[in-house]
Amino acid sequence: MQTVLAASTRLDLSLTQKLFVVSLCALTAFVSHLALAVFNDGVRPFMLDFIQGRARRSGTTAVSFGLSAGFIFGLGAPMALASGVLNPWLLFLPTDILGLLSPRKWIAPLLGGAWGAVVVFGLGAANDLAHDLPVDFLTALQQMSTPILFLFTLFPVLAIARQFGRPRGALAAVLELALVVMTMKLWPKIFAGSLAMAAGVLLLIAFAVRKDLLGRKQERAREQRAQGPEQGQKREGVADDPMASLFGDSALRLRRHLPLFMVLGAGVCVLAQMHIFGGGEATSFLIAKGQYSEAAQVDFYRVFGFVPLIATTALASGAYGIAGFTLVYPLGYLLPHPLLAAGAGAVVLALEVLALSSLGRVLGALPSVRDSSEHLRAAITETLGLAILFGSLLAAHVMGGGLAILVVGGLYLLNEAMGRPVVRMAAAPAAVVAGGVLLNLLHWLDLFTPPTS
Repeated sequence: MQTVLAASTRLDLSLTQKLFVVSLCALTAFVSHLALAVFNDGVRPFMLDFIQGRARRSGTTAVSFGLSAGFIFGLGAPMALASGVLNPWLLFLPTDILGLLSPRKWIAPLLGGAWGAVVVFGLGAANDLAHDLPVDFLTALQQMSTPILFLFTLFPVLAIARQFGRPRGALAAVLELALVVMTMKLWPKIFAGSLAMAAGVLLLIAFAVRKDLLGRKQERAREQRAQGPEQGQKREGVADDPMASLFGDSALRLRRHLPLFMVLGAGVCVLAQMHIFGGGEATSFLIAKGQYSEAAQVDFYRVFGFVPLIATTALASGAYGIAGFTLVYPLGYLLPHPLLAAGAGAVVLALEVLALSSLGRVLGALPSVRDSSEHLRAAITETLGLAILFGSLLAAHVMGGGLAILVVGGLYLLNEAMGRPVVRMAAAPAAVVAGGVLLNLLHWLDLFTPPTS
């Protein structure tokens, strides 16, 4: 059985790396304060009212905190402690909040930098302390890596089945399974899901583009049979569309701050190039394992699920994403030098901002591709949700057998029964951490003995 565990969960950052993380957190908090970009996709639609003065800073901050807190403490922190690799939920969601909270421009980078310092100096100390406990729940959390990586491989299959039906979904499933088996047999040193995910995503895109092209062909045929005046009225309606004006204003607002976005792109890309940062759940464990090309593939495939969402919310709100379309992640993993990463990240984010208006028009003409993006995001959430829950129960079994499974599973079910005060994806890792603390207390009270490996 192939397993993928982190080589080390120690947060061993050099002083240069720590200072860089502090500086980047200061920058992202400043950008958030200016309402130019936020990381949380759920917060971005609320930014238009804030930018136009219809919502107060305090109210927007409350929205950001409510949508982000569960991911920060339930997913970001446990994932960083388990893998030894930083992640965007731990770094950029808090700077979203702190930037919006700050009443002055100069205070925002101070608050962001302070959070970065807490992460790089405080989290390492917490990591070392937790590893010295009788019940080492951080090492146990590494059990999440194998379910996350292998179940994540199936997200294109779910998306295809839901958008294009069961027969095509079954075809994708058989193809992916064959590629996983082949990869494990022929290339055992690389992540087995790499080729399978690539094939699944390409298949989904091919189905979507084919459907859109056929739809446009049929539409052109209908227009040729229609009378000219109707066509003219249709074109005039599109030209006078008020949303087009709104999108144009938002794109112009972002382009006016292009140099700041270039600095931001350079910073995020260099962070990824340092290999102390993973852009996703699966990527964090691959980075920790040293499989950088596989990590780049995984994050590149995720891009297809988020480009339409990020582009449309940016055009509608006037606020972009902290990492843009996240293309700077895989680019950074693969580049050999920080200076190359800085230049490439700056260029990529600049091109993304300049292309937003054109991309919005393209997406408007490809409805099936937009639908594919939504199905991909839903599939990613579903596969990761199952993988994280299953991996968390495996972690519970490792750290405390049946009692730990009872505690962790019980906390997860209690969270469900209470209406999910902690978001579902973050609830299971948070339960492992809480369960590990409880088991250590029971051990000190001589009521629990950790299982021997």
